[in-house]
Amino acid sequence: MSQLMFLGLIALGGAFGACSRYLISEFCVSLFGRGFPYGTLVVNVIGSMIMGLLMSALNQGMIEAVPARPLIGLGFLGALTTFSTFSMDNVILMQQGEFLKAGVNILLNVIVSVAACFIGYQLMMKS
Repeated sequence: MSQLMFLGLIALGGAFGACSRYLISEFCVSLFGRGFPYGTLVVNVIGSMIMGLLMSALNQGMIEAVPARPLIGLGFLGALTTFSTFSMDNVILMQQGEFLKAGVNILLNVIVSVAACFIGYQLMMKS
């Protein structure tokens, strides 16, 4: 498969993932309001579940890596949520018995990412 075709699959999946993220988030707002980021939670959980299903299907040979991985794994899930990749990274570490590494990865990703977002926000507020 050519690089252009591979990128096309990622782009197609990404378009659907981005639109899905928006629609799911708006649906959650209509159901629950804006008092808690339910939309983000829901897309992260859905994306993580789909990533687990996809990786299992790929590992068992139930589906072909191309087009599934670029279309669904990289494109759709990449646009829906990167949390799915984060979740899979930690599942792999735990399957390898690397529970300490998984714990450190979880803590660092959550704490450092939230801190970076806060710092970036504060930097722009002072501009």
